[in-house]
Amino acid sequence: VTMKPWESALLVAWLGVLGCVQAEFFTSIGHMTDLIYAEKDLVQSLKEYILVEEAKLSKIKSWADKMEALTSKSAADPEGYLAHPVNAYKLVKRLNTDWPALEDLVLQNSAADFIANLSVQRQFFPTDEDETGAAKALMRLQDTYKLDPDTISKGELPGTKYQAVLSVDDCFGMGRSAYNEGDYYHTVLWMEQVLKQLDAGEEATTSKAQVLDYLSYAVFQLGDLHRAVELTRRLLSLDPSHERAGGNLHYFERLLEEEREKMLSNHTEAELAAQQGIYERPVDYLPERDVYESLCRGEGVKLTPRRQKRLFCRYHHGNRVPQLLIAPFKEEDEWDSPHIVRYYDVMSDEEIERIKEIAKPKLARATVRDPKTGVLTVASYRVSKSSWLEEDDDPVVARVNLRMQHITGLTVKTAELLQVANYGMGGQYEPHFDFSRKDEQDAFKRLGTGNRVATFLNYMSDVEAGGATVFPDLGAAIWPKKGTAVFWYNLLRSGEGDYRTRHAACPVLVGCKWVSNKWFHERGQEFLRPCGSTEVD
Repeated sequence: VTMKPWESALLVAWLGVLGCVQAEFFTSIGHMTDLIYAEKDLVQSLKEYILVEEAKLSKIKSWADKMEALTSKSAADPEGYLAHPVNAYKLVKRLNTDWPALEDLVLQNSAADFIANLSVQRQFFPTDEDETGAAKALMRLQDTYKLDPDTISKGELPGTKYQAVLSVDDCFGMGRSAYNEGDYYHTVLWMEQVLKQLDAGEEATTSKAQVLDYLSYAVFQLGDLHRAVELTRRLLSLDPSHERAGGNLHYFERLLEEEREKMLSNHTEAELAAQQGIYERPVDYLPERDVYESLCRGEGVKLTPRRQKRLFCRYHHGNRVPQLLIAPFKEEDEWDSPHIVRYYDVMSDEEIERIKEIAKPKLARATVRDPKTGVLTVASYRVSKSSWLEEDDDPVVARVNLRMQHITGLTVKTAELLQVANYGMGGQYEPHFDFSRKDEQDAFKRLGTGNRVATFLNYMSDVEAGGATVFPDLGAAIWPKKGTAVFWYNLLRSGEGDYRTRHAACPVLVGCKWVSNKWFHERGQEFLRPCGSTEVD
């Protein structure tokens, strides 16, 4: 099988895109779309291989049917059959020429072209790191939006237009990924889901014994000895020769006996028994985790009627900029203090598509600055890919930059480049400050433009579910709306950081989130946004 010219061109183009991408597909839905086309190409290649194999098998079957009929006749009367000289000649010819030809046909490697195509593309396939990252993303969505494994397994998510379900083997993969990361809380949740689907009669390559092996040890790690013993006994009833389970059972039973002795002396057996089977999500490093995730779900928003009365809509013409006097922007208050505003129709669909087009080849895993070392590094709390666009990249970049300058009344001469970000599976950026704090004063030293005075955030896509921008200290949540932008000041007029602006990008539950942002810096704004007279101005 040889590739058609259009297939070769498609493969070359696809490899060209992926050549500059190093794994971490899960951090950008934009890059994951390339995998869709790669898989489609492989399916086409596989179908062509199947057609060739079917044609070969058809020839072999035809030959076999022909030979079966002939040998049935010849074997019934060998001497009589060979008495005819033509039959004798044909028998010699068949065995000397025709059967070796059939052997060559059978040995023909029809899969060579398909394997070659697969081997070339495989070097750009997702890695184990991607699979683990994708599993973690689903678990992050599970936690943030309070979804149980059964809901995710059935694909019952808001805003979805395609049906997608997780099989027993898929759920087992989720549980195993959590187990390998030492995350026993999610291991238990997903292994229990596997058992539920197996008990419902779903066919799978995963066995109950495999599931119980992981589940029994996970509940032991969570401190539930009683259930660990019970599950290990179930495992041994299914597989009596399981050596590790036998050793674990003796160990668990000994620990359980020691625990009973302690409970009897402390009279707390009833209390501890009541805790069995209840597993709480482990506390992590983020102090405002509960508030942050509640806001992501649209809960706990502190937009009281009193505050809402202070929010207005208006036409915005900047500082009477001529361009905005002719065509002012619609401005809407999102929050009163600190003042957060949303602008409508900031970017057209054509501008958005062009910016995405030039940004996509440059997308790389978004980084954060390590507060201790000052070095940029990737982090699990920021899951997206970003690229930085210069005005020379395309006229649309310069046009959008100038528009942001007109709207804000701030100069873009000292601002950072336009950053474009695409969020991946469960893509998020946990609570953070855009400005540099006093303990990291050298963060923007190399720029020589001072601190980040303001943030202008463009929403370049709608998001079906999730993906809000939230401010935990305020109790504010702002939802993405394509073509709009939000703006706020990170610094008070005194130059001090406004710590109320700590914000986060919630995990994307359903959809593909694209944003671009401009960070304005202090230098050059002295007369455009004069300093205040007090520290809190």
